[in-house]
Amino acid sequence: MPFSSLGLRPELLKALKPKDYPAPTPIQTLAIPAVLQGVDVQASAQTGSGKTAAYALPVLELLLRQPRQWPRGTPRAVHSLVLVPTRELAVQVGETLRSLAVQLPTNLKITVVFGGVSINPQMMGLRGGADVVVATPGRLLDLLSKNAVNLSQVQVLVLDEADKLLDLGFQDELQAILQSLPAQRQNLLFSATFAPAVQSLADALLTDPVRIDVLPLAGTAPDIVQRAISVEAPQRTQLLKHLFQTHGWKRVLVFAATQHACQIIAAKLRKAGINAEPFHGQLSQGKRSQVLADFKASRVKVVIATDVASRGLDISELPVVVNFDLPRSAVDYTHRIGRTGRAGHSGLAVSFVGPETEAHWRLIEKRQSISVPREVLPGFEPQTPDTAVADAPHPTGTANDPTGGIKGKRPNKKDKLRQAQRLLSPE
Repeated sequence: MPFSSLGLRPELLKALKPKDYPAPTPIQTLAIPAVLQGVDVQASAQTGSGKTAAYALPVLELLLRQPRQWPRGTPRAVHSLVLVPTRELAVQVGETLRSLAVQLPTNLKITVVFGGVSINPQMMGLRGGADVVVATPGRLLDLLSKNAVNLSQVQVLVLDEADKLLDLGFQDELQAILQSLPAQRQNLLFSATFAPAVQSLADALLTDPVRIDVLPLAGTAPDIVQRAISVEAPQRTQLLKHLFQTHGWKRVLVFAATQHACQIIAAKLRKAGINAEPFHGQLSQGKRSQVLADFKASRVKVVIATDVASRGLDISELPVVVNFDLPRSAVDYTHRIGRTGRAGHSGLAVSFVGPETEAHWRLIEKRQSISVPREVLPGFEPQTPDTAVADAPHPTGTANDPTGGIKGKRPNKKDKLRQAQRLLSPE
């Protein structure tokens, strides 16, 4: 089925470069007509499946069908609002919208706002309103508090990475934003996953929605080889160095549990002559942007990141993802490894599993319906007996946690100290 059959005008079709958009993906084929009907949509599809274009194209089409007709007295009104959980995803979505709007006869105003940078230029950019605003929740609330933006005329609300925005970490901010929106609007929720814990919140937000769940077909699932290597915590950095050097990896995205761990691992890799940088929420936006630019250009070989990099970050042809620390939930595992194996390319996802994290890894396997054989590499054989697994504290959960540190179980001070000691152990 070609894009021309989905109800999009020729000017939009001209912006679809064959290299980037050879044909509609399954999520685009199903979501674009549904959005154009004006109904609420909840759409789920695997990472790298083209979800951004699946809502960006029909949002732009709807804008052209309904020219701006804002009432007097609303000079800072907004037509469509796209909420995203991270700064990098905000930039990415903004770039996609602008590239798709480049051929349109109407000069649409697309504004991207996020924290970590000065708010004044963003306030200036919102003067006169905007056709589309792409925003992170915290910065949008700042702008609302300064009366720099008016959401009373929003006709379309998009939650990209909706499950993250509906989670407890964003719930209060999202509720505050929803109170500034009109009751009558179209709601579009897009994500790779919708955990049962957030589905009730999604249901409360939607009205008679079209639900789209695109399951990977045979031959269409991301081509990601998954490996699990048994290694004790103090040896993980040495193992990471060994794998990088022996396999000749060109670029690696490494996930760690904490900002402090990112800094320590990056410093140890640089000491070994490997160009590595940390990436986390406490870095300035300028530094985060520079790290990503250098990583995409292969000037930086290894980026060690918290889960801030697991949502929506699109790095072309990223070959390897490493879970230095296991994610807190199976949902986060999906998003992490989804940074590789995108757009038809193959990828590799490696997870380090120690005796103290074996139970949590089994839980991830169970919830992902996978079984990954444990590998033991010469020189990195775990020395802790298997019987110690049940008694060992999980590095991202609570001590003796029988759930294996499921998301929502916060580590206590003793757990954090133990984890810091393992990271600081000589290697």
